[in-house]
Amino acid sequence: MTSWGTKGPGRRALLKAGIVAAAAGAVPAGMLRTAQAADHPAIGTYPDGSAGDSVFIGLGVPLTGTYAGPGEDELKGFQLAIEHLNTGNDLIRKISPHTTKGVLGKMVKSGTADTQAKPNTAVQVHSRFISENKAVLIAGSVSSAVAVALNKLAAREKVIYLPGISGSNDTTGKDCSRYSFRQCFYGQTAAAAIAPVLIKAIGQGKKVAYLTPDYTYGHTVQKSTEEFVKSGGWTTVTNQVCPLGASDYSSFLLNIANSGADVFVNINFGNDAVLSVRQAKQFGILAKQTLAVPYNTPFLAKEVGAETMQGVFAATDFWWTLEDKYPLAKMFVAEFAAKYGYKPEWGANSAYMQIAMWADAVERAGSFYPPDIIKAYEAGVKIESTVGEVYFRGADHQLVRPVVIQRGKKPSEMKSPDDFYEVVEMVPGEGVMQAPDAFGCKLGDYT
Repeated sequence: MTSWGTKGPGRRALLKAGIVAAAAGAVPAGMLRTAQAADHPAIGTYPDGSAGDSVFIGLGVPLTGTYAGPGEDELKGFQLAIEHLNTGNDLIRKISPHTTKGVLGKMVKSGTADTQAKPNTAVQVHSRFISENKAVLIAGSVSSAVAVALNKLAAREKVIYLPGISGSNDTTGKDCSRYSFRQCFYGQTAAAAIAPVLIKAIGQGKKVAYLTPDYTYGHTVQKSTEEFVKSGGWTTVTNQVCPLGASDYSSFLLNIANSGADVFVNINFGNDAVLSVRQAKQFGILAKQTLAVPYNTPFLAKEVGAETMQGVFAATDFWWTLEDKYPLAKMFVAEFAAKYGYKPEWGANSAYMQIAMWADAVERAGSFYPPDIIKAYEAGVKIESTVGEVYFRGADHQLVRPVVIQRGKKPSEMKSPDDFYEVVEMVPGEGVMQAPDAFGCKLGDYT
């Protein structure tokens, strides 16, 4: 592509000519967008990353380690969304109405890397996507520590970043970024949504034991849950803080077993959640204490068994039986199951929605210039999604969306091998979200 900054007409002349020609009906809108884009200064990977007939997205997810299961599911959601963008699938077009094929007429290519759920590794692989592939977008996370680290990388490199799974309040709180947007629910919203359900089902004045992974996700989810169950007179008798990736939880679970708690709140995620729930059952904790999961792990019921999870309340982002309520959920579940052979977990849905809503923002901006895309997000446009109408808050870049409260089914109630949960409530996002500045979000500059 010719660089108009060094040869040919000047940018202002090109822009003026494009506007005149467009007014006369001589050029399509896409050419006008190109003319307008030429008037933007270079920033991040712009304009090099979008100079050809395709653009590149860097996908970093944990494919090994304790978060590999959710990571693989998330990756499938990203890849399905990119495939749908390039083919102009009806589902992606319902979320991004201006999409035809590709984004602004450009095909979308991608690369994948294993972040191992480690912040340093994630920064390294995404830095390579930016420097070597001129990525116009980087995406993916299961660990909030990774999401926070990539928020900072995105702000520094001026490349938009989309977390996949990230439950920490800090991701759109004190560690928010002008260049990052989060789709999924998080500690504050999970706790505010599930607390009234737990109190109603289990009763007033209960004693609670927490098992908390020792990083930003665990601490903020625990703090938020503790705060919201106080309305039912619930008190904390112990908060056992465990390392990420532990294999033996016996010392923590022994303390929980001897704590006198009525309720066991397990905040672990991924394989850590699977192992700790299994071991809690072996310790006899689940026979004496009611298990609650304020931030549900994909595949948890499948891994520990429906019998273990029956009657257990959990908060989540998406569950496949929402296809009975939301037309786009039905389309997504059908498309995903046809391609991958199983019902999607919530990480896959979050990833799909992130890519679809990014495409919508780019199309509305009419440019790959990052500040223009950011402002399109910040406009608060209502978007049709797999959980109904949603929108991004401009002040902290958090999606306003419902929280799904589910309860584990008895094995005898399951209508299919994937039918682990019933959805008991869809809690609207507006009522459970904190004020945009409550967690110290300062987005930073556009440029």
